[in-house]
Amino acid sequence: MVDLQFGFSLTPSTDLAAHEDLVRAAEEGGLDLVGVQDHPYVPTFVDTFSLIATLLARTTRLRFFPDVLTLPLRPPAMLAKTATSLDLLSGGRLELGIGAGGVWDAISSMGVERLTTGTALDALEEAIQVLRALWQPDRSVRLRGKHYTLDGAPSGPAPAHPISIWVGAQGPRSLRLTGRIADGWAAPIPSYLHYEKWAEANAIIDQAARATGRRPEDVLRMSQLVGTVTDTEGDAEARHGAAPVRGTPDQWARLIARLATEAPYRCFVFWPERQDVKQVERFAREVVPAARALVNP
Repeated sequence: MVDLQFGFSLTPSTDLAAHEDLVRAAEEGGLDLVGVQDHPYVPTFVDTFSLIATLLARTTRLRFFPDVLTLPLRPPAMLAKTATSLDLLSGGRLELGIGAGGVWDAISSMGVERLTTGTALDALEEAIQVLRALWQPDRSVRLRGKHYTLDGAPSGPAPAHPISIWVGAQGPRSLRLTGRIADGWAAPIPSYLHYEKWAEANAIIDQAARATGRRPEDVLRMSQLVGTVTDTEGDAEARHGAAPVRGTPDQWARLIARLATEAPYRCFVFWPERQDVKQVERFAREVVPAARALVNP
């Protein structure tokens, strides 16, 4: 029995009523996850954690995660407290997608020092140490790094459940970091990492996991698929390039089944080309059951 998870990605616009409709469709349709994009520098977007908190309060079962968090804009000690708080207040429904930062012109415009890719990844690794240390209750945390130092910071409270850290990795070094220390890989959408590069990326994660004594299957692989569920057959191969997946529910199901059998993906997040309730409903009610049936006949 292959355990699969399914979700959709939400764009954090100011239209709260639309977001409520989307997550209602996701919850009623049986989806597991909602990823909320994190681009604080976009003037038409609301804060990701504020929106997640609001939507957690309006749902009972869905888990939420930032997809993925822009670490340079959030100190990890406060990030640990925010994540713990949301997890506790929601009964254990918060996971953490996190990235080292990529859009540096926009990030630095908000008063953050621009970092090189290597330095940003060093900071990400330190931040993960900070998060995990502060999620352990009743400790006085002392960590001294190049980027983050904690001098006796009190930890706690503990989250309601072990919060997963899913890294949004793209380059070889970040993929190795994911294999070594992350709970999962929130694979970038195809416009950032073309379909034909996915196998190599997974191989890098596998190799890094084994090198540190981990089982590769313990690193969750999340495939994020941009596209539209259509009534007529279209291009749903997703083997080369970055074109959106556009196809019938059966085509989407076959694609997901292939990614779950030929590759180690166990989580699939639908990025609808339009934030549309009907698309979320079709993915949840037509694509997901068909994909599950193909993977677990």
